[in-house]
Amino acid sequence: MNHGTTHLYDQTTSFSFAGIVTGFLTAARAEQEKIQHDTRRLRLFTGTSNPALSREIAAYLGVPDGPRVCKRFADGELYVQIQESIRGCDVFLIQPTCAPVNDHLMELLIMVDACRRASARQVTAVVPYYGYARADRKTAGRESITAKLTANLLVTSGVDRVLAMDLHSAQIQGYFDIPCDHIYGSPVLVDYLSDQDLGEVVVVSPDVGGVARARAFAKQMNDAPLAIIDKRRTGHNMAESLTVIGDVHDRTAILIDDMIDTGGTICAGARLLREKGAKRVIACATHAVFSPPAAERLSVDGLFEQVVVTNSIPIPSDRMFPQLQVLSVANMLGEAIWRIHEESSVSSMFR
Repeated sequence: MNHGTTHLYDQTTSFSFAGIVTGFLTAARAEQEKIQHDTRRLRLFTGTSNPALSREIAAYLGVPDGPRVCKRFADGELYVQIQESIRGCDVFLIQPTCAPVNDHLMELLIMVDACRRASARQVTAVVPYYGYARADRKTAGRESITAKLTANLLVTSGVDRVLAMDLHSAQIQGYFDIPCDHIYGSPVLVDYLSDQDLGEVVVVSPDVGGVARARAFAKQMNDAPLAIIDKRRTGHNMAESLTVIGDVHDRTAILIDDMIDTGGTICAGARLLREKGAKRVIACATHAVFSPPAAERLSVDGLFEQVVVTNSIPIPSDRMFPQLQVLSVANMLGEAIWRIHEESSVSSMFR
């Protein structure tokens, strides 16, 4: 499906890139053949943060998005009611906790409580984007660790399991005292890039903290070489790039990160790569947070050839720009949901 400057994978897209998701297509077809007979106890419900993604997931699974009421009282309090029986069912609540983060997180907690009180057998929170993840450790005195606090809130609300995608740091998975399945958007990004004529590629981490992510991405890109941008952060959402460790001259540089917020870090990195002789620069990230003035920064002529993201977060039309390419992760999330429901391996999707 093509929306102007945006490229969306439709619900029939498979991940064909060799070595990325071994056996995924065959397994998906086999599972799809059974779906019509085995979904009586599978229920999907979506919050208000990303209904378009939820509809794609529901279409992949062949399971309708369940009826529910989500509304506000006059004073701003949220109200949620599940409008069908879910007694004894395996319920999946699809709700990325993106902006406005507080509202969407609270809505998810209330949905969980409604499902628990309706006697659901198991409640799984499907959180394609996990808000409050950047405060995942103490870096100064007397500051909170909101990634852990959010995990505690979800567990206390009654969630039995969490399905998350591209957490800001891998350690967040351990903050949950319940099972947490952590999946990655990289197969969708790599599959898209593999169809492009990129020439000689180098994968670049925008900072030292993202080296593990960039190294894994480079391995999926046919063991492409790796480069690292050494930068010094001067404040929240502010960064000063210093130098590039690695050879990027006359190559297509792929800047990979888990999210793009205001775009300051990744744009500073792109300018440095251009100065060091990179022929083309492509930005890749799973989560398009795009807080202002991200769209203006990313769309500067001559900086990025493409900015490739996924639809884990809905992108308003006023934040679209010509270089932007949006890929769908609905099939991947749908497959993970099906495997959790069938109590089969989720991690084998990425071997």
